[in-house]
Amino acid sequence: MPDAQAPDLASPDLASIVHDIAAEMRLRAERGTVADYIPALATVSPDRFGIAVIMADGTCHTAGDADEAFSIQSISKVFALTMALGAVGDALWQRVGREPSGSAFNSIVQLESEHGIPRNPFINAGAIVVSDILLGNHEPREAIGEMLRFVRALASDETIRIDETVAQGELQTGFRNIALANYMRAFGNVRHPVEKVLGLYFHQCAIAMSCRQLAAAGRYLMARGRHPESGRSVVSPRRARRINALMLTCGHYDGSGEFAFRTGLPGKSGVGGGILAIAPGVASIAVWSPGLNERGNSLLGTLALERLVEHTGWSVFDPVTTA
Repeated sequence: MPDAQAPDLASPDLASIVHDIAAEMRLRAERGTVADYIPALATVSPDRFGIAVIMADGTCHTAGDADEAFSIQSISKVFALTMALGAVGDALWQRVGREPSGSAFNSIVQLESEHGIPRNPFINAGAIVVSDILLGNHEPREAIGEMLRFVRALASDETIRIDETVAQGELQTGFRNIALANYMRAFGNVRHPVEKVLGLYFHQCAIAMSCRQLAAAGRYLMARGRHPESGRSVVSPRRARRINALMLTCGHYDGSGEFAFRTGLPGKSGVGGGILAIAPGVASIAVWSPGLNERGNSLLGTLALERLVEHTGWSVFDPVTTA
Protein backbone atom coordinates (compact mmCIF):
# COMPACT_ATOMS: atom_id res chain seq x y z
CA MET A 1 0.00 0.00 0.00
CA PRO A 2 1.35 3.50 -0.80
CA ASP A 3 2.44 5.74 2.05
CA ALA A 4 -0.85 7.62 2.21
CA GLN A 5 -1.36 10.13 5.00
CA ALA A 6 -4.72 10.28 6.73
CA PRO A 7 -6.32 13.63 5.87
CA ASP A 8 -6.56 16.39 8.42
CA LEU A 9 -9.95 16.17 10.16
CA ALA A 10 -10.82 19.74 9.19
CA SER A 11 -9.69 19.31 5.57
CA PRO A 12 -12.27 19.22 2.76
CA ASP A 13 -10.22 16.47 1.09
CA LEU A 14 -12.11 13.65 2.77
CA ALA A 15 -15.41 15.13 1.62
CA SER A 16 -14.07 15.10 -1.94
CA ILE A 17 -12.86 11.52 -1.57
CA VAL A 18 -16.27 10.35 -0.32
CA HIS A 19 -18.12 12.11 -3.14
CA ASP A 20 -15.68 10.82 -5.76
CA ILE A 21 -16.21 7.27 -4.49
CA ALA A 22 -19.99 7.66 -4.69
CA ALA A 23 -19.68 9.05 -8.23
CA GLU A 24 -17.56 6.07 -9.28
CA MET A 25 -20.03 3.60 -7.76
CA ARG A 26 -22.95 5.24 -9.60
CA LEU A 27 -21.22 4.56 -12.94
CA ARG A 28 -20.42 0.89 -12.25
CA ALA A 29 -22.30 -1.45 -14.56
CA GLU A 30 -21.74 -4.61 -12.52
CA ARG A 31 -23.69 -4.18 -9.28
CA GLY A 32 -24.13 -7.71 -7.96
CA THR A 33 -27.36 -9.55 -7.24
CA VAL A 34 -29.96 -8.36 -4.72
CA ALA A 35 -30.90 -10.94 -2.07
CA ASP A 36 -34.23 -12.42 -3.13
CA TYR A 37 -34.94 -15.09 -0.52
CA ILE A 38 -36.50 -12.44 1.74
CA PRO A 39 -39.33 -10.90 -0.34
CA ALA A 40 -38.92 -7.33 0.95
CA LEU A 41 -35.21 -7.30 0.05
CA ALA A 42 -35.89 -8.53 -3.48
CA THR A 43 -37.72 -5.29 -4.32
CA VAL A 44 -34.83 -2.92 -3.45
CA SER A 45 -33.23 -1.26 -6.47
CA PRO A 46 -29.60 -2.28 -7.10
CA ASP A 47 -28.97 1.31 -8.25
CA ARG A 48 -28.82 2.51 -4.65
CA PHE A 49 -25.47 3.44 -3.10
CA GLY A 50 -24.74 5.34 0.09
CA ILE A 51 -21.68 6.07 2.20
CA ALA A 52 -21.17 7.82 5.54
CA VAL A 53 -17.87 8.43 7.32
CA ILE A 54 -17.88 9.78 10.88
CA MET A 55 -14.52 10.92 12.19
CA ALA A 56 -13.26 10.78 15.77
CA ASP A 57 -14.02 14.49 16.21
CA GLY A 58 -17.63 13.98 15.10
CA THR A 59 -17.23 15.34 11.57
CA CYS A 60 -19.54 13.44 9.22
CA HIS A 61 -19.05 13.06 5.46
CA THR A 62 -21.82 11.51 3.39
CA ALA A 63 -22.63 10.92 -0.26
CA GLY A 64 -25.22 9.15 -2.36
CA ASP A 65 -28.17 7.52 -0.59
CA ALA A 66 -26.62 7.92 2.86
CA ASP A 67 -29.91 8.88 4.50
CA GLU A 68 -32.07 6.11 3.03
CA ALA A 69 -32.89 3.37 5.55
CA PHE A 70 -32.20 -0.26 4.67
CA SER A 71 -32.40 -3.58 6.48
CA ILE A 72 -29.11 -4.03 8.35
CA GLN A 73 -29.57 -7.81 8.62
CA SER A 74 -26.40 -9.47 9.97
CA ILE A 75 -24.74 -6.18 10.88
CA SER A 76 -27.07 -6.34 13.89
CA LYS A 77 -24.93 -9.24 15.12
CA VAL A 78 -22.25 -6.76 16.18
CA PHE A 79 -24.68 -4.98 18.49
CA ALA A 80 -26.16 -8.26 19.74
CA LEU A 81 -22.67 -9.58 20.55
CA THR A 82 -21.88 -6.37 22.43
CA MET A 83 -25.03 -6.74 24.53
CA ALA A 84 -24.46 -10.45 25.20
CA LEU A 85 -20.89 -9.84 26.37
CA GLY A 86 -22.27 -7.21 28.71
CA ALA A 87 -24.81 -9.71 30.03
CA VAL A 88 -22.69 -12.84 30.53
CA GLY A 89 -19.10 -11.75 29.85
CA ASP A 90 -16.55 -14.28 28.66
CA ALA A 91 -18.87 -17.15 29.60
CA LEU A 92 -20.33 -16.55 26.15
CA TRP A 93 -17.27 -18.20 24.60
CA GLN A 94 -18.21 -21.54 26.13
CA ARG A 95 -21.17 -21.61 23.73
CA VAL A 96 -19.78 -19.80 20.66
CA GLY A 97 -16.33 -20.01 19.07
CA ARG A 98 -14.06 -17.29 17.76
CA GLU A 99 -12.75 -18.84 14.55
CA PRO A 100 -13.59 -18.08 10.91
CA SER A 101 -16.06 -20.61 9.57
CA GLY A 102 -14.93 -20.94 5.98
CA SER A 103 -18.56 -21.78 5.23
CA ALA A 104 -21.65 -19.93 4.08
CA PHE A 105 -23.47 -17.78 6.65
CA ASN A 106 -26.34 -20.27 7.02
CA SER A 107 -24.35 -23.52 6.82
CA ILE A 108 -25.31 -26.43 9.08
CA VAL A 109 -22.35 -28.64 8.09
CA GLN A 110 -19.94 -27.87 10.92
CA LEU A 111 -22.42 -28.09 13.77
CA GLU A 112 -22.52 -31.88 13.97
CA SER A 113 -18.76 -32.42 14.13
CA GLU A 114 -18.39 -29.52 16.59
CA HIS A 115 -21.22 -30.67 18.87
CA GLY A 116 -23.57 -27.76 18.29
CA ILE A 117 -20.99 -25.04 19.06
CA PRO A 118 -21.00 -22.46 16.23
CA ARG A 119 -17.64 -21.28 14.92
CA ASN A 120 -18.24 -17.58 15.68
CA PRO A 121 -21.02 -15.15 16.65
CA PHE A 122 -21.29 -13.64 13.16
CA ILE A 123 -22.55 -16.69 11.29
CA ASN A 124 -26.27 -17.37 11.65
CA ALA A 125 -25.86 -20.29 14.07
CA GLY A 126 -23.64 -18.22 16.35
CA ALA A 127 -26.01 -15.27 16.27
CA ILE A 128 -28.93 -17.54 17.17
CA VAL A 129 -27.04 -18.68 20.28
CA VAL A 130 -26.36 -15.02 21.11
CA SER A 131 -30.11 -14.36 20.75
CA ASP A 132 -30.78 -17.26 23.12
CA ILE A 133 -28.47 -15.59 25.66
CA LEU A 134 -30.12 -12.18 25.20
CA LEU A 135 -33.59 -13.64 25.60
CA GLY A 136 -32.82 -14.47 29.22
CA ASN A 137 -36.06 -14.34 31.16
CA HIS A 138 -37.69 -11.98 28.68
CA GLU A 139 -40.35 -12.46 26.08
CA PRO A 140 -39.09 -11.76 22.53
CA ARG A 141 -40.92 -8.42 22.34
CA GLU A 142 -39.16 -7.20 25.51
CA ALA A 143 -35.77 -8.42 24.32
CA ILE A 144 -36.02 -6.76 20.92
CA GLY A 145 -37.20 -3.60 22.66
CA GLU A 146 -33.99 -3.63 24.70
CA MET A 147 -31.90 -4.08 21.57
CA LEU A 148 -33.70 -1.28 19.76
CA ARG A 149 -33.12 1.05 22.71
CA PHE A 150 -29.45 0.07 22.74
CA VAL A 151 -28.95 0.77 19.03
CA ARG A 152 -30.85 4.06 19.29
CA ALA A 153 -28.64 5.12 22.19
CA LEU A 154 -25.47 4.21 20.28
CA ALA A 155 -26.59 6.23 17.26
CA SER A 156 -28.13 9.04 19.37
CA ASP A 157 -31.20 8.68 17.16
CA GLU A 158 -34.66 7.73 18.44
CA THR A 159 -36.11 7.36 14.93
CA ILE A 160 -34.43 3.99 14.24
CA ARG A 161 -37.09 1.33 13.83
CA ILE A 162 -37.78 -2.29 12.94
CA ASP A 163 -39.15 -3.04 9.49
CA GLU A 164 -41.99 -5.41 10.37
CA THR A 165 -42.46 -6.42 6.73
CA VAL A 166 -38.88 -7.68 6.62
CA ALA A 167 -39.28 -9.43 9.98
CA GLN A 168 -42.37 -11.28 8.78
CA GLY A 169 -40.60 -12.22 5.56
CA GLU A 170 -37.74 -13.66 7.61
CA LEU A 171 -40.20 -15.71 9.64
CA GLN A 172 -41.94 -17.05 6.54
CA THR A 173 -38.75 -18.00 4.67
CA GLY A 174 -36.26 -18.76 7.46
CA PHE A 175 -36.34 -22.54 7.20
CA ARG A 176 -32.57 -22.97 7.45
CA ASN A 177 -32.43 -20.78 10.54
CA ILE A 178 -35.23 -22.84 12.06
CA ALA A 179 -33.22 -25.97 11.29
CA LEU A 180 -30.04 -24.48 12.79
CA ALA A 181 -31.86 -23.48 15.99
CA ASN A 182 -33.48 -26.89 16.41
CA TYR A 183 -30.20 -28.66 15.73
CA MET A 184 -28.39 -26.63 18.40
CA ARG A 185 -31.28 -27.16 20.81
CA ALA A 186 -30.75 -30.90 20.37
CA PHE A 187 -27.17 -30.32 21.60
CA GLY A 188 -28.40 -28.16 24.49
CA ASN A 189 -26.81 -24.99 23.12
CA VAL A 190 -30.18 -23.31 22.52
CA ARG A 191 -32.06 -23.35 25.82
CA HIS A 192 -35.24 -21.38 25.18
CA PRO A 193 -38.10 -22.41 22.89
CA VAL A 194 -36.88 -22.12 19.32
CA GLU A 195 -39.79 -19.96 18.19
CA LYS A 196 -39.01 -17.37 20.86
CA VAL A 197 -35.28 -17.29 20.09
CA LEU A 198 -35.97 -16.87 16.39
CA GLY A 199 -38.59 -14.22 17.09
CA LEU A 200 -35.83 -12.12 18.60
CA TYR A 201 -33.30 -13.04 15.93
CA PHE A 202 -35.55 -12.24 12.96
CA HIS A 203 -36.61 -8.88 14.41
CA GLN A 204 -33.02 -7.97 15.21
CA CYS A 205 -32.08 -8.58 11.57
CA ALA A 206 -35.01 -6.40 10.45
CA ILE A 207 -33.70 -3.23 12.12
CA ALA A 208 -33.68 -0.51 9.45
CA MET A 209 -30.96 2.15 9.47
CA SER A 210 -29.36 4.58 7.06
CA CYS A 211 -25.61 4.76 6.46
CA ARG A 212 -25.47 7.89 8.61
CA GLN A 213 -27.25 6.16 11.49
CA LEU A 214 -25.21 2.98 11.16
CA ALA A 215 -21.89 4.83 11.14
CA ALA A 216 -23.05 6.73 14.22
CA ALA A 217 -23.97 3.49 16.01
CA GLY A 218 -20.53 2.02 15.31
CA ARG A 219 -18.58 4.90 16.84
CA TYR A 220 -17.93 3.11 20.14
CA LEU A 221 -15.81 0.56 18.28
CA MET A 222 -13.76 3.41 16.82
CA ALA A 223 -13.44 5.08 20.23
CA ARG A 224 -12.06 2.22 22.36
CA GLY A 225 -15.50 1.26 23.63
CA ARG A 226 -16.76 4.71 24.63
CA HIS A 227 -19.74 6.60 23.28
CA PRO A 228 -18.12 9.71 21.78
CA GLU A 229 -20.94 12.10 22.69
CA SER A 230 -21.79 11.02 26.23
CA GLY A 231 -18.34 9.71 27.13
CA ARG A 232 -19.91 6.69 28.82
CA SER A 233 -18.34 3.28 28.46
CA VAL A 234 -20.27 0.91 26.20
CA VAL A 235 -17.64 -1.82 26.50
CA SER A 236 -14.10 -1.91 27.86
CA PRO A 237 -11.24 -1.01 25.50
CA ARG A 238 -10.13 -4.66 25.64
CA ARG A 239 -13.58 -5.88 24.62
CA ALA A 240 -13.89 -3.27 21.85
CA ARG A 241 -10.54 -4.44 20.48
CA ARG A 242 -11.71 -8.05 20.50
CA ILE A 243 -15.01 -7.26 18.78
CA ASN A 244 -13.04 -5.45 16.08
CA ALA A 245 -10.74 -8.48 15.77
CA LEU A 246 -13.73 -10.76 15.23
CA MET A 247 -15.13 -8.36 12.64
CA LEU A 248 -11.83 -8.48 10.77
CA THR A 249 -11.53 -12.27 10.79
CA CYS A 250 -15.19 -13.37 10.71
CA GLY A 251 -17.33 -10.41 9.62
CA HIS A 252 -17.84 -11.48 6.01
CA TYR A 253 -18.49 -15.22 6.38
CA ASP A 254 -16.45 -17.25 3.88
CA GLY A 255 -15.38 -13.98 2.24
CA SER A 256 -13.75 -12.58 5.39
CA GLY A 257 -10.19 -13.19 4.21
CA GLU A 258 -10.86 -11.50 0.88
CA PHE A 259 -12.45 -8.49 2.60
CA ALA A 260 -9.50 -8.14 5.01
CA PHE A 261 -7.07 -8.51 2.10
CA ARG A 262 -8.78 -5.76 0.12
CA THR A 263 -9.60 -3.25 2.87
CA GLY A 264 -7.56 -4.04 5.99
CA LEU A 265 -10.50 -2.90 8.14
CA PRO A 266 -12.70 -4.67 10.69
CA GLY A 267 -16.10 -4.91 9.04
CA LYS A 268 -19.48 -6.61 9.26
CA SER A 269 -21.74 -7.14 6.29
CA GLY A 270 -25.43 -7.92 5.90
CA VAL A 271 -27.42 -9.36 3.00
CA GLY A 272 -29.37 -6.09 2.86
CA GLY A 273 -26.22 -4.71 1.21
CA GLY A 274 -24.82 -2.77 4.14
CA ILE A 275 -21.33 -2.92 5.62
CA LEU A 276 -20.18 -1.34 8.89
CA ALA A 277 -16.40 -0.82 8.91
CA ILE A 278 -14.16 0.57 11.62
CA ALA A 279 -10.85 2.40 11.37
CA PRO A 280 -9.90 2.23 15.09
CA GLY A 281 -9.22 5.65 16.56
CA VAL A 282 -10.00 7.30 13.22
CA ALA A 283 -13.46 6.72 11.76
CA SER A 284 -16.68 4.72 11.76
CA ILE A 285 -17.82 4.00 8.22
CA ALA A 286 -21.03 2.64 6.72
CA VAL A 287 -21.67 1.81 3.09
CA TRP A 288 -24.76 0.43 1.39
CA SER A 289 -25.30 -1.07 -2.03
CA PRO A 290 -27.95 -3.82 -2.24
CA GLY A 291 -26.26 -5.95 -4.92
CA LEU A 292 -24.28 -8.83 -3.41
CA ASN A 293 -21.29 -10.82 -4.61
CA GLU A 294 -21.20 -14.62 -4.69
CA ARG A 295 -20.35 -14.72 -0.95
CA GLY A 296 -23.38 -12.66 0.05
CA ASN A 297 -21.49 -9.41 0.70
CA SER A 298 -22.13 -6.04 -0.94
CA LEU A 299 -20.20 -5.92 -4.21
CA LEU A 300 -19.93 -2.15 -4.52
CA GLY A 301 -19.80 -1.62 -0.77
CA THR A 302 -16.61 -3.67 -0.60
CA LEU A 303 -15.13 -1.84 -3.59
CA ALA A 304 -16.02 1.53 -2.06
CA LEU A 305 -14.23 0.66 1.18
CA GLU A 306 -11.23 -0.52 -0.79
CA ARG A 307 -11.14 2.84 -2.58
CA LEU A 308 -11.49 4.71 0.71
CA VAL A 309 -8.51 2.88 2.22
CA GLU A 310 -6.43 3.47 -0.93
CA HIS A 311 -7.01 7.21 -0.57
CA THR A 312 -6.63 7.48 3.22
CA GLY A 313 -4.23 4.76 4.38
CA TRP A 314 -6.70 3.70 7.09
CA SER A 315 -5.92 -0.01 6.93
CA VAL A 316 -5.10 -1.41 10.38
CA PHE A 317 -1.97 -2.82 8.76
CA ASP A 318 -0.76 0.62 7.69
CA PRO A 319 1.77 2.17 10.15
CA VAL A 320 0.17 5.59 9.65
CA THR A 321 -3.08 4.29 11.16
CA THR A 322 -1.51 2.27 13.95
CA ALA A 323 1.05 4.86 15.06
